[in-house]
Amino acid sequence: MNTTNSVLGRTLQQLYEAYASENNNTAYLIYNDGVPTSVNYSRKYGHTKGLLLWNRVQGFWLIHSIPRFPPAPEEGYDYPPTGRRHGQSGICITFKYNQFEAIDSQLLVCNPNIYSCSIPAIFHQELVHMPQLCSRSSSSEIPDRHLTALQSARGQKFLHFAKSGSFLDDIFAAWMAQRLKTHLLTETWQRKSQELPSNCSLPYHVYNVKAIKISGHSYFSSYQDHAKWCVSQKKTKNRWTCIGDLNRSPYQAFRNGGFICTQNQHIYHAFQGLVLYYENCN
Repeated sequence: MNTTNSVLGRTLQQLYEAYASENNNTAYLIYNDGVPTSVNYSRKYGHTKGLLLWNRVQGFWLIHSIPRFPPAPEEGYDYPPTGRRHGQSGICITFKYNQFEAIDSQLLVCNPNIYSCSIPAIFHQELVHMPQLCSRSSSSEIPDRHLTALQSARGQKFLHFAKSGSFLDDIFAAWMAQRLKTHLLTETWQRKSQELPSNCSLPYHVYNVKAIKISGHSYFSSYQDHAKWCVSQKKTKNRWTCIGDLNRSPYQAFRNGGFICTQNQHIYHAFQGLVLYYENCN
């Protein structure tokens, strides 16, 4: 991962090239609750990590779980040691510009900790919240949660769930599973004594994945996995995969964050194949 020829390196090269060209037709916004130059993690803002880069034609949204990543544009590409200790997850989606107004509203709810951004005035009419978040001057009222439909540049449909700190509940059990109408297997960082148990109290259940298998005999515990994703249980009608920001922890109920979900069957089978075993209720 620590090379500009990696998947992330080549994707982010577009950011560094846009920054070097000082192009006023391109905007970017980078956020992480763990800023690359800081040893502390921010709890004032959302438990969110990601990057947006766009112009008036299209752009991409990278959502990931890697602390202190990526470096600010002036620093150039690097992959941090904090991303090597545990397993990580991410998804990068290209959107036409007409989708960025909906993304703008979702970011307001997620309240990300933005540490590098540039949003020229040509975008300010359509994108109200991102320039305010960029300058840390937002006075907009934040809803407790918001769901929006998005469509990629190639026509792939997505749902994005965003919760604020005032939605004091487990985003998986209380909202996502019930809205998607599917039992979910969740893989999030399960720190000992800080995890929520599997939940079968509502019509659609949520189960904690306890171990991941990569290939052959390679596997590891959820205690070693910093990824945040969930996938529909096998043999369920609605097959969803969601990738995002939050852990199944009682402390995360107080944090802003979100998940982007897809019914792409290639993604579903890839993530379903990672589950070695999960925790049943009781």
